[in-house]
Amino acid sequence: MKRNKERESKPVETIDTLIGSGSILQGDLEFTGGLRVDGHVKGHLSAQDTNQGTLVLSESGVVEGDINVPHVVVNGTVKGNIVSSGHVELQASAKVTGDIHYKAVEMELGAVLNGSLVSDSSAPVYDVIAGGAEQNEA
Repeated sequence: MKRNKERESKPVETIDTLIGSGSILQGDLEFTGGLRVDGHVKGHLSAQDTNQGTLVLSESGVVEGDINVPHVVVNGTVKGNIVSSGHVELQASAKVTGDIHYKAVEMELGAVLNGSLVSDSSAPVYDVIAGGAEQNEA
């Protein structure tokens, strides 16, 4: 048995912090749990825990800065790089100008990426299925 077993990265299912529509935040923000951005952030966003943390950027949300969060769902606009130790989901209205560093990525038809996708090949790949995750042997 391993005592220092690496913690599995899981998305947070609750939203603890909300930046509402019409709000403008200028400066860097470090958060725990889940963050939803409906407004405008001019600064970097990062999760305090490198294995936990979820960012949801709504269709009206804008981030002008880098994002360093384990699980990222983008349906708005990002002008900066995204670094994820988990899963990145680009929904149909997503517009990203910058590079995306990821372990797993999902991109819907209509999403726009002006940058590079950079895979973290040292990390295991997981299939995301309802009720849990299963590791693929590559």
